Amino acid sequence: MIDRVPEPEVMDEAEDALAYDAMDHSVVNAAFVTDCLAHGEAWGPVLDLGAGNGLISILLAERLPGRAVVAADASPAMLALAVKHIRNRGLAGRVRPDLVRAQQLWHHDGSFPLVVSNSLIHHLADPLPALHEAWRVASPGGRLFFRDLARPEDESTLASLVERHAAGAPPRARALFTDSLRAAFTVGEVRDMVARLGCGPDTVSMTSDRHWTWSAAKFRP
Repeated sequence: MIDRVPEPEVMDEAEDALAYDAMDHSVVNAAFVTDCLAHGEAWGPVLDLGAGNGLISILLAERLPGRAVVAADASPAMLALAVKHIRNRGLAGRVRPDLVRAQQLWHHDGSFPLVVSNSLIHHLADPLPALHEAWRVASPGGRLFFRDLARPEDESTLASLVERHAAGAPPRARALFTDSLRAAFTVGEVRDMVARLGCGPDTVSMTSDRHWTWSAAKFRP
């Protein structure tokens, strides 16, 4: 197994934020939202942790008319891009950017019937505090839906994934993808983490050649 090499927790360099924004994640983002909502639509506000440039928050708002979406991220550079995209899609009244660290949410317990996150966990040196916070702010009976990259087993697999999914990308974007794969957690590591929340191992599974997904209902007390 490749040793994990953590990335910076916050993508606060404007160059990196712009490079990420220039990458085409439309297919992956659409699949994330479709898979998330396949478990049933949220009945209240949605929290998107590590929302980055806000495109998934926007898709959620478009698929869930009348529901507010909080796009939470710790990077001012990424949230500036989110604000631009939100305004361009005419959703300034429904998608609210929120500059906050996932490990220290200010939101009240049980505030969100749906808490989602895409590609946040691999940025965190220790994801457990963020997972505990996500669990805390999720409503009893609500759902948590997280997806992220899975660290490959060997260098050959990593190189194959980069060629398959970033062959035509600019060098900076390819480097970001490579670094993210090295910083990712394995399915087994994620299962160990969610077990600390009381979730079973079957709530985490590989859902593509490079992604794991954690989908769990928050049990009622």
